Amino acid sequence: MSFQVNNVHIGSGELFLIAGPCVIESEEHAVKMAEAIAGVCRALKVPYIFKASFDKANRTSVKSFRGPGLKEGLRILHNIALTTNVPVLTDVHEPEQAEAAGEVVDVLQIPAFLCRQTNLLVAAGKTGKAVNIKKGQFVSPWDMRHAVEKVRFTGNERVFLTERGSSFGYNNLVVDMRSLAIMREIAPVVFDATHSVQLPSAGENAQSGGQPQFIPLLSRAAVAAGVDGIFMEVHDNPAEAKSDGANALDLKNLRATLQQLLAVHKAVDVN
Repeated sequence: MSFQVNNVHIGSGELFLIAGPCVIESEEHAVKMAEAIAGVCRALKVPYIFKASFDKANRTSVKSFRGPGLKEGLRILHNIALTTNVPVLTDVHEPEQAEAAGEVVDVLQIPAFLCRQTNLLVAAGKTGKAVNIKKGQFVSPWDMRHAVEKVRFTGNERVFLTERGSSFGYNNLVVDMRSLAIMREIAPVVFDATHSVQLPSAGENAQSGGQPQFIPLLSRAAVAAGVDGIFMEVHDNPAEAKSDGANALDLKNLRATLQQLLAVHKAVDVN
C-alpha cells in the first residue's frame, strides 16, 4: 500500500511529517511557516509535506476567520510549492473544489466531518492526486474501510488515513491507540497530534480550546504504535493564530519534538 508524493514515501516505513498553520492567514505568513518548518525537517532528514487550508468551512462561528478562499488560496499554495520545493496539502470541502485543487496541490485532504461524503471522496479520487481522509470523531476505525474504498473505486490507490481522536462526551476527544493498528490494515496511517488534543466547544466565545502540552506525549505513543506519519498544526505565535491556535504546536518546539519522535521510531521498529 506504499506510494510516493514527490520525494515523500508514504507507507514505506519512513516517518514523515505533515505540518503548517491551520489556515492561510496571509501569503507572507504561509511562506514563512513553510520555509521554517522545511528547514527543521531538512536538518533532521524528515520528509515533509506542507499543510494549510484555503478555507476553513467548519468554523464554530459564522464570524470566524476562514481564509483567503479557493482561487487566492491555491495561488499561494502553488507559490509555496515552487519556492520551497516541498509537496503541499490542503482541505477540500465540496466536490467542485477537488478538480481545481488537484491541479495545484499534491495531496487533497478530506476533513473529518466529511469523511463519509461519497461525492467528495469520489471527486478527490478522480483527480489522481493522493488523498488523505481524516477519520471522523464519530466513526469507528474499521468503518474507515468504506471511505477508502470510495476513493479506490475511482482507480486511485494513493490514499491514506489520519486519526484525530474520537468524541468523548461533548467537549473532549480521546485517542484509542488500537485504532492506528486497525486502520493500518486498510491503508497507511497518520496521527494528527494537534487536533487530538483539541477541546471542542461552542461556548460563549464560540472557540475550541486545547491541551498542547500533550502533543509530544501522544505523538511518541503513536510513533511507537507504528504510524507512517505525524500531522501537526504548527504556528510561530499560537496565541495570535486565526484558527486552532489553542491546540497548535509552537514552532520553537518543533525541532525538539521531532528529535524525540525520530528516537522512538529508531528504537521501536514495528514496520
